[in-house]
Amino acid sequence: MSLRDLVADTLRTLWAHKLRTFLTMFGIAWGIVSITLMLAAGEGLSVAQRRNMETFGKDIMIVNAGRTSLQAGGARAGHRLFWEAEDAAFIQQEALDCDCVVPELGNGAPVRSATNSATLTVSGSHPPFARMRSIPVGEGRFYSWEDEALARRVAFLGTDVKNQLFAGRPAVGETIHIGPFPYTVIGVMQRKEQNSSYDGFDVGKIFVPFSAMLRDFPNKPPATPHSVDRLIVTPRSYQQHAACKWQVKRALGRLHSFDPNDEEAAGFWDTVENARNVRRMFEYMEYFMGAVGLATLFLGGIGVMNVMLVAVRERTREIGVRKAVGATRRAIVTQFFVETAVIVLLSGAAGMAFAHGLCALVNSLPLPSSFAGMLAGWGPTLVSFGLLGVLAAAAAIYPASRAASVDPIEALRFEPGG
Repeated sequence: MSLRDLVADTLRTLWAHKLRTFLTMFGIAWGIVSITLMLAAGEGLSVAQRRNMETFGKDIMIVNAGRTSLQAGGARAGHRLFWEAEDAAFIQQEALDCDCVVPELGNGAPVRSATNSATLTVSGSHPPFARMRSIPVGEGRFYSWEDEALARRVAFLGTDVKNQLFAGRPAVGETIHIGPFPYTVIGVMQRKEQNSSYDGFDVGKIFVPFSAMLRDFPNKPPATPHSVDRLIVTPRSYQQHAACKWQVKRALGRLHSFDPNDEEAAGFWDTVENARNVRRMFEYMEYFMGAVGLATLFLGGIGVMNVMLVAVRERTREIGVRKAVGATRRAIVTQFFVETAVIVLLSGAAGMAFAHGLCALVNSLPLPSSFAGMLAGWGPTLVSFGLLGVLAAAAAIYPASRAASVDPIEALRFEPGG
């Protein structure tokens, strides 16, 4: 019997037992749907989480000054620390594994335009701050190193600030007063989603050059006039993150006379470490979801094996006739292998098509920023088809061997239901 005839005979046999075949195929299809949807949902959540974290800043460390808990260099423990404006330049020279180190100073101030006023957060830093903190430019420009060198009174507005001070009117080129000082608006941020912050979301801030901020709005006592709120650091690469972090601690320890091992002296908000932990959490979640899908698929495989064993019993007389007229053991095994493969592959293909169609439907709907969609990549698809092949072979081995071992004489005497 040719392969074509064998497949046609298999389809006729399956059609003759439609309900049993459907229920068997449903178990396999549901296993494939489960694996695909669970992994797709997990990937969508993981990608969205990474994107949201990058709106705050990609691979950055926020370094806050604390209070010493260890004695060092003759200084007593419990000493309050303040980072200074010059610290960033010193750390940049000392920390060779760090790509960029900038200071940040932020204070609340009354702000007014020609039509409205409010009390807003004003933040000053160096020009790389926009890149480090993922602040996109929507109109105009961010302040430059020239603005910083000349301490120009120029301002870059968050989208909410622009709407509050100017409503629907253009803001670039207009003058606002921050406290008693006139600042020229040079740019407006592009709207962005942000899921974390340390002193308020960026859309509600005004950004000015650090030199202008330090001159016009310095920190008040007990902080020193040249103190800053925090330092922002990026490593040269993901692999250099740990070395960069240690070098920053060591440089700050030299500047402010504390032990670099003092965890209380310098507090790190480490987005690199946070991203690693989040990635690990989602990996574990995907492993769990995949395991649930595999369990469902395994149960479907047991169902296929049971159905094929029933088919062997029901077709004992047919098998005996075929062997009596010359069918070989290999032909009988091949027949049941093909029947099992057809059931598994057809149900797997149907499940895969349904799962990808459902993913496409979900992705066509409006989605929240916390979910990137059902991302069913080629990886899970290929793995699923590989599993289907293994499942088909495993489910066919025992029933096919049972069919091939049927004794022709006993089979011809067999009466169904007997």
